[in-house]
Amino acid sequence: MKLNLYVLTPKRIIWDCKVKEIILSTNSGQIGVLPNHAPINTAVDMGPLRIRLLNDQYHHFRK
Repeated sequence: MKLNLYVLTPKRIIWDCKVKEIILSTNSGQIGVLPNHAPINTAVDMGPLRIRLLNDQYHHFRK
């Protein structure tokens, strides 16, 4: 299974593709999101965003 990931800034879309996993920072630590993940409501914190691509390589966004 795949996730449709869109990373947005106020000015433009900087990422738009299908991925296997997303790992992001929340106010209580990091969380990994996989396809069919249970619904969750959490605040996203400043920090790195790791994306596992379909070829199992990771892409990192850092501020």
